[in-house]
Amino acid sequence: MVVLPFPYLGGFVAAATSTSNVSSSRPSVVNIGAIFTFDSVIGKVAKIAMEEAVKDINANTNILHGTKLVLHMQTSNCSGFDGMVQALRFMETDVVAILGPQSSVVAHIISHVANELRVPLLSFAATDPTLSSLQFPFFVRTTLSDLYQMAAVAEIIDHYGWKEVIALYVDDDYGRNGVSALDDALAARRCRISYKAGIKSGAEVDKGEITNLLVQVALMQSRVIVLHVHSNSGFMIFNVARYLGMIQEGYVWIATDWLSTVLDSSSLPSETMDVLQGVLVLRQHTPDSDKKRAFFSRWNKLTGGSLGLHSYGLHAYDTVWLVAQAVDAFFSQGGVVSCTNYTSLHDDKGSGLNLDAMSIFDNGTLLLNNILKSNFVGLTGPVKFQPDKSLVRPAYDIINVVGTGMRRIGYWSNYSGLSIVPPEILYAKPPNRSSANQQLSSVIWPGETLSKPRGWVFPNNGKQLRIGVPIRVSFREFVSPVQGTDMFKGFCVDVFIAAVNLLPYAVPYRFVPFGDGHQNPSYTELVRLITTGYFDGAIGDIAIVTNRTRVVDFTQPYAASGLVVVAPFKKINSGGWSFLQPFTPLMWTVTACFFFFIGIVVWTLEHRINDEFRGPPKQQIITIFCYTASLTSILTVQQLSSPINGIDSLKASNEPIGFQVGSFAERYLSEDLGISKSRLVPLGSPEAYAKALQLGPNNGGVAAIVDERSYVEIFLSTQCTFRIVGQEFTRSGWGFIMCQLWHSAPSESASNVSPIQRFLSLIDEKEDPSRSGRRKRNGEERSLEDQMGRQPKRIQTETTAEFKSNN
Repeated sequence: MVVLPFPYLGGFVAAATSTSNVSSSRPSVVNIGAIFTFDSVIGKVAKIAMEEAVKDINANTNILHGTKLVLHMQTSNCSGFDGMVQALRFMETDVVAILGPQSSVVAHIISHVANELRVPLLSFAATDPTLSSLQFPFFVRTTLSDLYQMAAVAEIIDHYGWKEVIALYVDDDYGRNGVSALDDALAARRCRISYKAGIKSGAEVDKGEITNLLVQVALMQSRVIVLHVHSNSGFMIFNVARYLGMIQEGYVWIATDWLSTVLDSSSLPSETMDVLQGVLVLRQHTPDSDKKRAFFSRWNKLTGGSLGLHSYGLHAYDTVWLVAQAVDAFFSQGGVVSCTNYTSLHDDKGSGLNLDAMSIFDNGTLLLNNILKSNFVGLTGPVKFQPDKSLVRPAYDIINVVGTGMRRIGYWSNYSGLSIVPPEILYAKPPNRSSANQQLSSVIWPGETLSKPRGWVFPNNGKQLRIGVPIRVSFREFVSPVQGTDMFKGFCVDVFIAAVNLLPYAVPYRFVPFGDGHQNPSYTELVRLITTGYFDGAIGDIAIVTNRTRVVDFTQPYAASGLVVVAPFKKINSGGWSFLQPFTPLMWTVTACFFFFIGIVVWTLEHRINDEFRGPPKQQIITIFCYTASLTSILTVQQLSSPINGIDSLKASNEPIGFQVGSFAERYLSEDLGISKSRLVPLGSPEAYAKALQLGPNNGGVAAIVDERSYVEIFLSTQCTFRIVGQEFTRSGWGFIMCQLWHSAPSESASNVSPIQRFLSLIDEKEDPSRSGRRKRNGEERSLEDQMGRQPKRIQTETTAEFKSNN
C-alpha cells in the first residue's frame, strides 16, 4: 500500500470533529499558495516577481488594512502528479487562492481540485486555450490565451501571402491545443497546416528523432515552419535545422512566445544566437509606462543583471496584486475564511491518506467574483476581465532575431490586427482592420535577406499529378512536344505554366503525352481517361462542351473559340460602268426625263448667282462629266461570291462538310444539327483543308469546313481564297480539365482543399469575366454561362452538383 504524505497543517479545519471555522473580523494573516517549477525559465523570474509583489503589498497601508499577505510556494517540477500533490497539500491549509501553475498540463489536473474545493486558481503562465471558464469556473487565466497568439501567427502568415505551413509542437496539452487553435485561425483566412508533428517533452527529447523529423520536413513543399514547443526541445530543433541547412534563404521560422521568454530572461551565447538569425518571434505586449520602467530599474538592482524580466514575470507580479485587491474587497464585503469538510472523500477504513483534511472554501465563490470584477492598471497594463474571463486588450509584439539581439517589427492586437504603431495608441481610434492598414516593418529573413521568402518549393516526396497533353499533328502552335524531351510547348502550355507559377504553393506535376503522333487524338477519349483515373487532369486546346462537363471539371475558358463555317469564294471586280447594268429601257427613259428636268431647275436657280453655271456650254458639260467620274469611282467595288451563306444553307444542302479529326464538331454536326454522318469528311491538317476546299464537292472535296474559330484564324492567315461565311454559331472556349472526384464536398473545411481545387480557383480569379459566352444556336450546345443562370461562375459548381445527384 502506498501512503501519500498529506500531513495536517491546520487552519482550514480547527478539529476533526468540527465542520466549520468562522472568523468574524479581518484576520491578521491571509495565506495564498503558489505552484510552479522553480528552476524553469518562467519559474526563476516569477518567484522573484511574486516575492517583490508581496513585499510591496504588505508595505502599502491602503490595501488589506493591517492584514498581512503570506505567500507559500511549492514546486511542481512540470509534473502533473507533483502538481496535484502540492495542490492537495494546500487544500489542507487555509489558503484562499492558489497562484499558478505555469504548465497547462498541470493546470488541467489542478483545476479539477480547485473546482471541487472552490478555491480560485489563478495562472500567470498556462496558455492552453482549452482551459475554459465553462469547464473550470474556478480557473482564472491572468495571462493571454494561446487563442490570441495563434490568431496573431495566422495573421502574419496571411499578411505575407503564404497559404500552407508546417507546425511542430510539443506533444502535450499546451502544444496540441495551441496548434489546434492555429489550425482554426488559418482556416478562417483560407490557409492551412499542411503537416504537423508532435515532439516529446522534457528529458525525453531525442536528437535522433528530431533529425528524422526535420529531414522529412525538408522534403515537403512548405517552407514556413511554426514552432510551438518548450525551450529544451526548441533549441535542439534549431540546432538540428541549422545542421541540415534549414536556417537559410527560402525558409521561414515563426516561434511562439517560448523563445522570447528565454531571450528576455537571459543572454544566450553567440553560437546559439547564430542559429536563430531571421526567426520571427512573438512576445506578449505590455504597454510602456513609468511604473514598468521603475520596476525594471529595481529588477536590475535585485538581480545584478544576471536574470532578465520577461512578460510572464510581469503577469506574476500583477497576479499577486490582483489577489490582494480581491481579498481586500472580500473582507470589506463581510467575507470570512471558513470551510466545510469534503465528505465525498471520507475515509472509513483509516488508509492513512488523511482525506478528512480536505475541505471546501465556503466563500470561495464570493472571492472568485471579486477577482473577476477587478479593474486596475498594473505593470502589464489594464488588468480587467472580459465576460469569458480573458484579459482585455490582448496584444503581442512581433520580433525579428537579428545579430546578437532582437528587433521589433510591429505589433498585433485583437483590436486592429497588425500595425507598426503601439496598440495603446490605436485603442483611441476606431478599429481599422482593412488590408491596407495591416503593416509590419521590414524583416531580415534567414540567410540575411530582405526579400520575402516564397514560402514553398517543389517537394521531393510529393505525388506528381499526371497531366495529359494531346500530341497534335496539326495546328501545333497551340500544343506540341519538344523533340528529345518530355516537355511540351505552345500557347496552351504557356498559359498553364504561367498559372502554376502564380500559385503561392507547389503543384507537382508531369506531362504525359496522349496520342500516336500520326493523327490528332480523340479529345473525347482523353476526357474518358481522366474519369477513369489514368490522368489527373489534361491541358491543351480542349473545348468546353456540355457532354464533357457532365463527367469532368473545367476551368473557366482561357480562350474563346466557337464553331464557324469556312468556304471558298470568288472575286467579282466591277468596272466603272457596272452601276448601269441593272438599268432597263424604261428606267433609262425615266432617268433621262428626271435628269433634264432637275438639270433645268438647278440651272435656272444657280445660273444667276453661281459662276460655275455660267460661261460657254463646253465648260458646263465638263462640270457634269466630273461629277459622273467621281460617282463611277465610288461605285467601283469588289464583290465576294460564295454559294454557302452560313450553317443554315450548309445544313440545307446535300454537299459534303469537312471537320478536324478529333474535334467535337463531328458530334455536334451529326447529333445536334442532324446532319448525316455520310456527309462528314475528316480532315487532319491545314493542307488537307485547302486541298478539299479547292477540289470542291464535285471533285472529291468539300463544300465547306466547320471548325473552331481559333484554328480557322490560323488557317486563313495563309490562305486568301477562303473566308468565314455567316456568323459564329456556337459560343464556347478552351479550358483545362480535372476529374470531379478530386474535389472535396462543399462542406469540407478549407484545410482539406486539394491542390487541384486551388489551381482551379486561381484560374477563375485570373479569368476575365467578359469572356463569358452566350446561348448557342439550338439550345443544346449552350454556353456555360447560360447553363448556370447566366452567372459567370466556374462550371464545377453545377457539374459537381449534377454528378452527385446522379449517384
